[in-house]
Amino acid sequence: MQDWCYLELADLEAETEADANHNQWTRGLLIRRHIADSELAFFSTWCQVGTTIETLVAVEGHRWSIEDSFEAAKNELGFDHNETRSWHGWHRHVSLVMLAFAMIAAIRHRANQPTSKKQCTSLQHII
Repeated sequence: MQDWCYLELADLEAETEADANHNQWTRGLLIRRHIADSELAFFSTWCQVGTTIETLVAVEGHRWSIEDSFEAAKNELGFDHNETRSWHGWHRHVSLVMLAFAMIAAIRHRANQPTSKKQCTSLQHII
């Protein structure tokens, strides 16, 4: 079990032209405490004012799947095995590895789909 706490640190005006409503953004600190041993973990946040703590906790929970994906890309596709000396070489390596990883993820997703058992009621469906 875990307890969560959120502290808002600063409100800032959004300065993008695409933001027609000029929403307020805030920096904050999300704190997680394990109930069993009172160990604390801290997460810096950047979100719109009024974002619920439930949303912040849910977003923080996605961190683990992202880290697992990067670890899988390192182990399976050599994501960390580049010795490039230029930005262009590094960019090509990372782009190809991420493309390969996306293809593998899509293939795994399709392979793990439950198969539907179609039943023929007459021979006309077979012909």
